Amino acid sequence: MAQEFVNCKIQSGKVVVFIKPTCPYCRKTQEILSQLPFKQGLLEFVDITATNNTSAIQDYLQQLTGARTVPRVFIGRVHADTAV
Repeated sequence: MAQEFVNCKIQSGKVVVFIKPTCPYCRKTQEILSQLPFKQGLLEFVDITATNNTSAIQDYLQQLTGARTVPRVFIGRVHADTAV
């Protein structure tokens, strides 16, 4: 279920950021990215604590990116750490 949730979000061809609202790094990332001129609907912040699968989502993010911490930024299906 966590895998489907994450894959559904990142296949849409937009910038997707997986966050936790209490995380200071997530809040800073939201602040910075929200100031950039993205077209409407091309930037999405996904609060993983709003699901009942937070730990499973973080486990799957670790499989994809090598870390389970947030924020995790994807540009399309590519994790931002590997996009440069």
